[in-house]
Amino acid sequence: MTTLGWVLLYLVLQRLGELAYARRNEGRLRAAGAREVGARHYPLFILLHGGWLVALAVGVPWNAPASIPLLAFFVVVQGLRYWTLASLGRYWTTRILTVDGAPLVRRGPYRLLRHPNYLVVVLEIALAPLIFGAWQIAAVFSLLNALLLAWRIRVESRALAPRRPLANDG
Repeated sequence: MTTLGWVLLYLVLQRLGELAYARRNEGRLRAAGAREVGARHYPLFILLHGGWLVALAVGVPWNAPASIPLLAFFVVVQGLRYWTLASLGRYWTTRILTVDGAPLVRRGPYRLLRHPNYLVVVLEIALAPLIFGAWQIAAVFSLLNALLLAWRIRVESRALAPRRPLANDG
């Protein structure tokens, strides 16, 4: 299998695993009284990520050489992804679910960044095509992702604001 094939296989399996993990966590959170906000934009993320994977599969030659430094950076970014998931634990989902009164997670990368998972996705959407020289795919999907993330972060910030200590705002 080519490097592109391995990267695509990894991305598809990783996304499917995340969806299963998120679904399990969503059930637990909803049972604990969580409410969802921002459900309208969720299908757009499914389309974006699905379209990105299809664009990689059909828009990048399967024998395209891989940039080893970018591939190595991609692997490092995956470490940040799993650190983020582990830090959120049972609170990690692909949707915006909030449990009123629950404290916000402040461990792991959340000590340093408000949205480390979004940073991972931003980097991943750009890096995967750039590894194979597909800068057009990186540019188009990075722009679309930026637009969706701007919307999502606004919605999520409003939902979490009542749970955020005033001293940490700003």
